Amino acid sequence: MTHVSIEGERFFIDRQPTYAGRTWRGHRIEGLLLNSRMVQATFDDTNPETRGLWAYPDCAAWDPERNTSEFIDALGVYRSCGLLAVTLNLQGGNPQGYRRDQPWVNSAYTPDGRIDPAYLARLERVLDAADALGMVVILGLFYFGQDQMLRDEAAVVRALDATVEWVLAKGYGHVVIEVNNECDVNRYVHEVLMPERVAELIDRVKGITRDGRRLLASTSTRGRAIPPESIVRAADFLLIHGNGVTDPNEITDMVARTRAVPGYRPMPIVFNEDDHYAFDQPLNNMTAAIAAGASWGYLDCGENDYIKGYQSPPVNWGLSTPRKRAFFGLVRQVTGC
Repeated sequence: MTHVSIEGERFFIDRQPTYAGRTWRGHRIEGLLLNSRMVQATFDDTNPETRGLWAYPDCAAWDPERNTSEFIDALGVYRSCGLLAVTLNLQGGNPQGYRRDQPWVNSAYTPDGRIDPAYLARLERVLDAADALGMVVILGLFYFGQDQMLRDEAAVVRALDATVEWVLAKGYGHVVIEVNNECDVNRYVHEVLMPERVAELIDRVKGITRDGRRLLASTSTRGRAIPPESIVRAADFLLIHGNGVTDPNEITDMVARTRAVPGYRPMPIVFNEDDHYAFDQPLNNMTAAIAAGASWGYLDCGENDYIKGYQSPPVNWGLSTPRKRAFFGLVRQVTGC
């Protein structure tokens, strides 16, 4: 099975540094983890009032199994372009971009923190496919706008424990944990998912072991934010977001400021969400992150209301738009694939 590990600032897959020996435009690519936010790969909506929003145009119905199957079918294409990781989330992400209210119900968890078997089955299919391709999965557990589906803090902890224990029991070595997406967004309901306390959950993930193994763990902060000291000290790697960063030079600054947080030691810094592109320009957020020694991840919000991206069901998981093709084309250039 595929195994991900960390040595200093570098990621390793099966004991070899990622992109071994690769440089691009004088920048080290070895050890990076280029990635894409694909959090709707296991999406479903159990709210009958909103489920119709995601209907496929060719059948006028939503089908979560079709969605997952089509994502799995596309994974090999992503990997052939040099992509080594995808971000999933068991409560998804906002399927309508930056809409504030979220009336849909997309959660792998029951109110008391048990894992829904159908959701878990879709996750298993994706993890198996990624494992077969030698890809890493950044597995997010909770998302603002959906964490209220869990009844209380005890349910949050129960859900986390159940997920981590299941991943370990399955023997997956290619999964790392993102406790929650953007812990510092002020729409979380449960205090344990907020910046002041989320390090407790990072430590909890790290403390769950099976046969001497544990999962690498972190959490992410909102666009332009720098993780606080408590997260930096607890995390195995750091997840930051480039949303809102229109000047690529600010990406470089974010990496430097993250390395300056007390408690930082050599560890990977990963942008696993950024909705700024300009892939045809020599300097963009992706190339700035790479130049600073950080990994970068693509958030595809779509090109307009009619051309949806990877964030918005029903998803066309292929390289179906100019922007998708531009991103994967740049990944191919950078990685030499």
